[in-house]
Amino acid sequence: MNVTFLLGSKSDIEFTDKIKAVLDEYSVPSQVIVASAHKVPEKVYKIMEKLNADPQPQVVITVVGMSNGLAGVAAAGLVHPVINCPPYETLEEYMVDIHSCLRYPSEVPSMTVLSPKNAALAAIRILGEGDEVLRKKMADRIAKVKSSYES
Repeated sequence: MNVTFLLGSKSDIEFTDKIKAVLDEYSVPSQVIVASAHKVPEKVYKIMEKLNADPQPQVVITVVGMSNGLAGVAAAGLVHPVINCPPYETLEEYMVDIHSCLRYPSEVPSMTVLSPKNAALAAIRILGEGDEVLRKKMADRIAKVKSSYES
């Protein structure tokens, strides 16, 4: 089981650390790779070949601002689920950049999750489908959240 982060640039590492922190709480291993689909597409293709050859269950989370071509390329070529979690610092940046994560052509399935915490939880739930221990931890978390609303 693994989560691979594909980042558009090194400037996305700090944002990625927020997602990784939640994965670490659940002992979900992860790796971070910086590879822009626009600047080094040949590197992205090699990474995708390696990920597709790896038989372990995994999720790919792309962290890319501006024009998110990386998530589309990843979703078009990977057999693994792809989650977009675009970083943004301002509302204006969010309003402009978010659209590059929402509209992809047919046969390019990717999910967009704006909250770093929720992106991690989505990846954990996907991986939990094949891992009873992880699934139990997620069920316990859900029960804890629900119990906080009891009177």
